[in-house]
Amino acid sequence: MTARVLVVEDAEAIRTAVVAGLGESGFGATGRPDGRTLEDDLATFRPDLVVLDVMLPGRDGFTLLDVVRRHSDAGVVMLTARDAVDDRLRGLHGGADDYVVKPFALAELVARVTAVLRRMGRTPTTVEVGDLVVDAAAGTVLRRGVPVELTATELRLLDYLAAQRGRVVSKGQILTRVWGYTDYDPNLVEVHVSALRRKLGEPRLVHTVRGLGYVLRADGDEAPT
Repeated sequence: MTARVLVVEDAEAIRTAVVAGLGESGFGATGRPDGRTLEDDLATFRPDLVVLDVMLPGRDGFTLLDVVRRHSDAGVVMLTARDAVDDRLRGLHGGADDYVVKPFALAELVARVTAVLRRMGRTPTTVEVGDLVVDAAAGTVLRRGVPVELTATELRLLDYLAAQRGRVVSKGQILTRVWGYTDYDPNLVEVHVSALRRKLGEPRLVHTVRGLGYVLRADGDEAPT
């Protein structure tokens, strides 16, 4: 089951980017500009984790943290522009699982969310695509039960494609998620995809969608549109 993440952030640009980034990483994410509907969201959306900004209109993040802790067992990652130690300690002592200071790299926030959910046992450690089994946390890949030896970069690439299984991802998205930047030669992606295909063998699992990017799917899965 896909882990659900609720993002409570009043800055629309940040909220939109975080929701999109979490969605691209395989999470079910939705956003709210404030905490007015938090109690209802906890009951209906039932998030596995809440990304919670500290500086919010109305009830602030510390107040909402207490609401989450009283009404849910969801994990909490707090966001703030404040870098004061007292603020971080207040959040952590109040029950937050992690704390990210603005400005932050989206990839870092996604990694923090993933780490908290894994510690909580809310995300599966393995992903299966046809006869392929990927366990990035354990660093293992099996094809038809046989181990596949990958480099660290190839494993990160396969882990991202597996999280997006059935979805087409562009070279730019792959560069951002796997290497952490976009202003680099996209041929880097092609080289690593080719190496990954060679090691995974036939039938091919990593497919090229001309003009769009790549998709990981097994034969018999619905083709991307």
